[in-house]
Amino acid sequence: MLQAAMIGIAGVLLALQIKAVKPEFAVYLSIATSVFLLFLAAQRLEIVVESVKLIQNSISIHSSYIQVLLKIIGITYIAEFASDICRDAGYAAIAGQIGVFSKLSILAVSMPIITALLDTIHGFLGG
Repeated sequence: MLQAAMIGIAGVLLALQIKAVKPEFAVYLSIATSVFLLFLAAQRLEIVVESVKLIQNSISIHSSYIQVLLKIIGITYIAEFASDICRDAGYAAIAGQIGVFSKLSILAVSMPIITALLDTIHGFLGG
């Protein structure tokens, strides 16, 4: 975490210095710093995926539920990353549309789990 914080702060400080001279380069530097931090986070995500797989093996969860969970995590992270870049560049409307699209994507991906849950409830109620 300290490494990511230092990279982020250095990127912001450099972007602030460059912004006075060439504002468009400051945006590029901001995006490059964000992409670099994304790759650092992806390394941490591998640890999370391995942990989820261990949990799945130990408590016998259907693998499709784990896949949906991982897809939702990926959609959330990518959408947050993209919308933050758009917002920082001054395009809040596009950032908002990315947020709406990500919410709809999460809903679409989670539909099989929702239907399975409803089938389970229906079975308990004697339907």
